[in-house]
Amino acid sequence: MTSLKDAVVLVTGANGGIGGHFVREALARGAAKVYASARNPQVWDDERVVPLTLDVTDSASIKAAVEAAPDVTVLINNAGASTSTSAILSHSDEEIRANVETNFLGPLFLARAYAPLLSAKGGNTAIIDIHSALAWYAVAGIYSATKAALWSATNSLRLELQPAGVQVVGVHVGWVDTAMAAASTDPKLDPAVLVTKVLDATEAGEFEVLADETSVQVKSGLSAPLEALYPQLAQGK
Repeated sequence: MTSLKDAVVLVTGANGGIGGHFVREALARGAAKVYASARNPQVWDDERVVPLTLDVTDSASIKAAVEAAPDVTVLINNAGASTSTSAILSHSDEEIRANVETNFLGPLFLARAYAPLLSAKGGNTAIIDIHSALAWYAVAGIYSATKAALWSATNSLRLELQPAGVQVVGVHVGWVDTAMAAASTDPKLDPAVLVTKVLDATEAGEFEVLADETSVQVKSGLSAPLEALYPQLAQGK
């Protein structure tokens, strides 16, 4: 388990709806410092928040961020990209690359960069990766594919870092009430509720968070025949 009390937290995508809640909730739980990172970091009204310029798709930016924030004990990989369409064959080259670099390579490279520093602290450290229920339900094109890849990488990181006492938490959630989900009419989880669940699980020593009923249902369907998850495949058989 990893306590947020006196922790030094780095949140990627801190300007967004979920990221902002991670910053504020970490402080509420007693974090000593929160690095609020973004490509263009905003100004915060709390001296415990340190704005940090970070582009997770840029290796030089990752290197500079780690050098500027070597005292991190909890890394929250929250930054993400989405697409305008759900059909993977309709995505442009730019959309595909942006999703791969932001949703998969960025969190992986940042975790790799911080792994030695977190491992050296001897425990009470964590990496939190924000996946999606769509990692298990491939209806969002390249977004689903990159979140599935991150889920797999998170599982690998968890096994590799456990001997050093680094807790690795994977988070699955459906729609969250943020700007990214503005076009959806489906039920949406309050980002504050999501963040509370994630940090509660982290402090309880858990490894995976199924933050809503959508995630619970989709994961439970993975053991069923493929046609149960994708009934359109059964048409015409």
